[in-house]
Amino acid sequence: MRHGEVHNPRRVLYGRLPGFGLSVDGRGMARAAAEHVHSLARPVTSLVCSPLQRTRESALPFTELFGIEPVIEERIIEPTNVFEGRRMKRALANPLNWRHLRRPAVPSWGEPYERISARMLAAMDDAWSKPATGDVVLVSHQLPIWVTHLTVAGLPGRHDPRNRRCALSSVTSFEKKDGRWVEVDYAEPAAHSGAVDVGAV
Repeated sequence: MRHGEVHNPRRVLYGRLPGFGLSVDGRGMARAAAEHVHSLARPVTSLVCSPLQRTRESALPFTELFGIEPVIEERIIEPTNVFEGRRMKRALANPLNWRHLRRPAVPSWGEPYERISARMLAAMDDAWSKPATGDVVLVSHQLPIWVTHLTVAGLPGRHDPRNRRCALSSVTSFEKKDGRWVEVDYAEPAAHSGAVDVGAV
């Protein structure tokens, strides 16, 4: 699951910066996602989240509905980004920043896509291998979820960030079949919230 809307009145790229928690709408979105998962009537026995504030807050409704405490997992954290704390339109208009855009396929402004998907899949592998009897919910961020989707689908990591299919509080479901990860579902339980999706890496 991706976290809900973040309180970000300056509309900066918040990345891993501290102090960026959910907005009022974001808390409602996280609740909608948890209620969606609960409505599937599947046994959720483990809850894992990124260490950042917005993901920990998004995990709270799952604790309330399923009675499980979240485990912090560093490998599903937001990637690094040189533009943290800046408004992107202004940053990209400055020629001094263009050097960070020289290799968009990698990308050169932050953590390589291949490394992001590798750590995400390693965390998923570990969660899958544990002798639990139910599903695991991982609360993460847009880019890690999206590049994991691309990797599982056999697609290259290079992409246009404006075209990611990973809305706020969306739920992307994977399972292992014959030893390989496959995507089995995608849902946007909070699609009609009117939330503002800015500040993601």
